[in-house]
Amino acid sequence: MTDLSQMRVLVVDDVETNVDILVEALGDDYRVSVAMDGESALEIIEEDPPDIILMDIMMPGIDGYQVCERLKSKTATRDIPVVFLTALSEEDNEARGLALGAVDYITKPFRAAIVKARVKNHLELKQHKDHLENLVEKRTREVFLTQEISMECIGTLAEFRDPETGGHIKRTQHYIKALADKLKTLPQFRKILNEETIDLIYKCAPLHDIGKVAIPDIILKKPGKLTKEEFDVMKTHATHGYKVLLSGKTRLDTGAYLKCAATIALTHHEKWDGSGYPRGLSGNNIPVEGRLMAIADVYDALVSKRVYKSPLTHSQAMAIILEGKGKHFDPDMVDVFKRHAETFRAIAIEFADHDDEIKTLQC
Repeated sequence: MTDLSQMRVLVVDDVETNVDILVEALGDDYRVSVAMDGESALEIIEEDPPDIILMDIMMPGIDGYQVCERLKSKTATRDIPVVFLTALSEEDNEARGLALGAVDYITKPFRAAIVKARVKNHLELKQHKDHLENLVEKRTREVFLTQEISMECIGTLAEFRDPETGGHIKRTQHYIKALADKLKTLPQFRKILNEETIDLIYKCAPLHDIGKVAIPDIILKKPGKLTKEEFDVMKTHATHGYKVLLSGKTRLDTGAYLKCAATIALTHHEKWDGSGYPRGLSGNNIPVEGRLMAIADVYDALVSKRVYKSPLTHSQAMAIILEGKGKHFDPDMVDVFKRHAETFRAIAIEFADHDDEIKTLQC
C-alpha cells in the first residue's frame, strides 16, 4: 500500500488564517495543496484528484455542499473522502453534509493534534478500502477468466474428437464478435446486442458443439456422406449439448454464462424459414445467439478443409451464405455479413488449420 506521506491532501477554505493553520499542521506529513474557493477546488480535483479533501462549508460562489454534491455525482471522484470544516455554530448542518457523502467534520477553531489524527484515520481507512476493492476486482477478474478458459477448454475437448477442426472454436468466436459489433448499431438489434451481451456470446461460443461428445465416432468421423439415420443421430448433438449445459447451471449457479452457452448449443442449427433442427424455430423466434452462430458455423465449415471435402474459396462461401438469406439465415445478418465479409476472410486466414485453407482463402 502507498506510504501515507505520499498521499495528497487538498485544503479548501477562503480564509487565509485557516489555510495557514491546516498547512502547518499537515504539511510535514502529507503532500498538501490549497484552493481558496469551490471553483478552484473543482479544477484542481479534476486535474489531479487528491486522497482526501478538507473543505470549508461557507465560501463565496460555490459553497462546500455544492462542491461535495458534484464530487459524489461523478464516478472518478465520488470515493474521495470529504471532511467539512465548520464553526461550532454550524453544527446543526452536520446532518446535511453527512447526507451528501461527507465522512466527517472538524470544528473551528482547529486543534492541530485533532486535525492530524482525523486526517490520518481517514487516509488509513481509504487506503484499506482501496486495497480491498483492488483485491476484490483482481479476484473477480480471475473468476471470469477461469470461467472463460474453462469454457474454451471444454469446447476444445469436444473438438479433439475431430482433429481437423482445431481452429474452429477461435474462428467462430471471432466471426460472431465481428458480426455482432456491426449489428449492434442497427435499430432492430440495439436493444438486444450491447457490449456486455456480445462479450458473453463470444465467451460462450466455444461450447456450441459440446453435444458432439455424445455422438458415436463411427458417425462423427465418417469420411463420407451420412445416411438419413446417421444424420438423425448427428442432429441430436444440439439437444445433448443443451441438456448438459443446463444441468450444469442447476448444480452451479453461474448466471448468464451456461444459460447463454446452452441457448447457442440448442439453436445454432435452426433456420430462418423454420426448416432447421431440433425445434424447427423460425425468424425472430430463433434467439440472436443461435442466428449469429448459424452464419459463423456455416461460413467456417465452407472455407475449412475436411476429410470428406476441400476448402471452398471465400467467394464461393459468400455466395452460399447470400443464397441462404431469408431461408437459412437472418436476412439482416446476411446483409451485414456481405458488407463486412473481408473481416471474416481475415479471421479465417489468421486462425487457419491448414496451408491449403490459407491459399484457397487468398484466391
